[in-house]
Amino acid sequence: MTDNIASTPLTSWHRAAGATMSPFAGFDMPIHYGSIVAEHHACRNAATLFDVSHMGRIRFDGDRSAELLDRLLTRRVSDLAPGGIRYSLMCNEEGGILDDVLVYHIEKPSGGRFHMLVVNASNRQKIIEWLTPRMADYPDVICTDRTELTSMIALQGPLAMATVEGLFKHPADKLGYYHSYVTEQFNKPVIVSRTGYTGEDGLELITRADEAGRIWENLMLAGRKHGIQAAGLGCRDTLRLEAAMPLYGHELSESIDPISAGLGFACNFKDRTFIGSEALVKIKADQPQSVRVGIRVEGVRPAREGCQILDANDQNIGAITSGTVSPTLQYPIAMGYVAAEHSQIGSPLTIDIRGKRAAANVVPLPFYKRNR
Repeated sequence: MTDNIASTPLTSWHRAAGATMSPFAGFDMPIHYGSIVAEHHACRNAATLFDVSHMGRIRFDGDRSAELLDRLLTRRVSDLAPGGIRYSLMCNEEGGILDDVLVYHIEKPSGGRFHMLVVNASNRQKIIEWLTPRMADYPDVICTDRTELTSMIALQGPLAMATVEGLFKHPADKLGYYHSYVTEQFNKPVIVSRTGYTGEDGLELITRADEAGRIWENLMLAGRKHGIQAAGLGCRDTLRLEAAMPLYGHELSESIDPISAGLGFACNFKDRTFIGSEALVKIKADQPQSVRVGIRVEGVRPAREGCQILDANDQNIGAITSGTVSPTLQYPIAMGYVAAEHSQIGSPLTIDIRGKRAAANVVPLPFYKRNR
């Protein structure tokens, strides 16, 4: 391991548990503990615990924090009630996606409030550099990168709520989806949010870095009777793909806008402007040339990122951005961008998989949706 690879507060636990580790976004992260498919099924059927401490956590203090974030994000923040969380995008002036983020409005037990962005690990430094000059007009807002001072743990699965029953000072099962609160576990503060990235019910917990190991162990112990498993980034990718959640660097990039990505719901234009809004209004009015779609591939071979998508005349009309054999559905699924005229549900496609053609169709997203 080189000096340039960072550890999370839980890295030693992962190694002791026999995880297969690999560098990811600058961190030494667990990919799996034995079987990606077994961990995937554990999340769909019981409960799994993920170390997601590599995700960036950027805190904003000051009365004008919401005003600043209103300017930076595609969704309004100033009307976000304490405890609320929103999925949003941060765009450049051309409407290209710099990152997809969660913005929190957190209220501490003392009554103090602050905002926080959870950003993709690979984009953390870029976002901080993007923020710096744009904060010049907000000298009263203090921005702090809390990533290395804290840890983030995701508990996901249909038995997630049963796992934490009685574990926190305030029960988590009453917490609404995309809401958070600050509570305690053994008198230590924990930010608990009803969020996740797997398509399952669950929680994401933000703790002080030096408390992460204790919280992780407590969750594993509490979930033992529910069949909880530690899970790595390998199954996190297949889970999010089944749930059609876009991943930065695959479905999202600075050359892709939210309208083309099917994320128009996360752009609020009424009575406001934000960085990139002028460009996005024009893209929305003109209709994007290519759009993100769900694809079912016939046969057993998965279409991987970069595979060309062809029309009936063997002309290139797009490319795959993510693909796998779905552990839940037991057939190959993929997401990709195709020319808009080929994006209707049922449109026939051909995928070039390493020089061999595979028939495919455009299908609705998500591929998997949990019963509520």
